Amino acid sequence: MKVLALIPARSGSKGVKDKNIRLFRGLPLMSHTITSALKSGICDEVFVCTDSEDYALIAKEYGASVPFLRSEESARDESKSIDCVMESLEKYKSLGKEFDVLLLLQPTSPLRNATHIKKAYELFLSCNCQSLTSVCEVNEHPLFMRTLQKNALSPLLEVSSSVRRQDLPPYYRLNGAIYLNLISELSLQTSFNDNTIGYVMSREDSLDIDREEDFQDQREKK
Repeated sequence: MKVLALIPARSGSKGVKDKNIRLFRGLPLMSHTITSALKSGICDEVFVCTDSEDYALIAKEYGASVPFLRSEESARDESKSIDCVMESLEKYKSLGKEFDVLLLLQPTSPLRNATHIKKAYELFLSCNCQSLTSVCEVNEHPLFMRTLQKNALSPLLEVSSSVRRQDLPPYYRLNGAIYLNLISELSLQTSFNDNTIGYVMSREDSLDIDREEDFQDQREKK
C-alpha cells in the first residue's frame, strides 16, 4: 500500500508564535518529525501541509515535499485536521497521485521517532484495521479523579478507590503522535481521536509541545 505522511504545520499558532519552526534541541520543531518519517522507510511521500511559503522552504530543506500550500480556509483557528487532510488528498489527486494509507504526524510530538512510526505501521497492517492511534499510559489513574460541582465531589469511575494502586488496570490516553487511517474510509466527518487500535508509546516519548515552557524545559535538559 502507498503511504502518505502528512505533517500539518500551519503558521498561525496562537499559544506560541511560529511554534512549528521554533528551535527544539537546536533544530526547527517540525524537522524532527520530517526526519523520523523519512527514516521510518514506510512512506511513499512525506508532505508538510502548510499555509506559509517560509515554512515550506524550511520543510524542503529537511527533505519534505510541499507541492502546494494549504488554503486559508483549512488553516483557520477553528479548522480541524481532517479539513486539511481531505483538501490535500484532492490536490494530490489532481496531480495524478493517490495513496492508500494516511500517516498523520503532528510536528508537536518531536520525540516520536522512526522506530515508533515503523512499529505502529506494522501493528496497523497486522491488525488489518481501518485506523490506529498512538497512546501512552496515564500518570494519574482516573480512579482517583473527581468532578466538582458546588463543592460536591463525584468519581469518574464507579469503582471503590480502596483498591491498591498496584492492583489497578492501566489506563491510556491519546498522545497525538501517530495516526494511521485507510484513506478509502476517510470523510469530512472523520475524527482521528476516534481511531480504534492503540499503539503504546512511553510517557517519556509522548511529549506534546504546546506551551513556551515545553521549549524551555527541553533547553534545560539538552
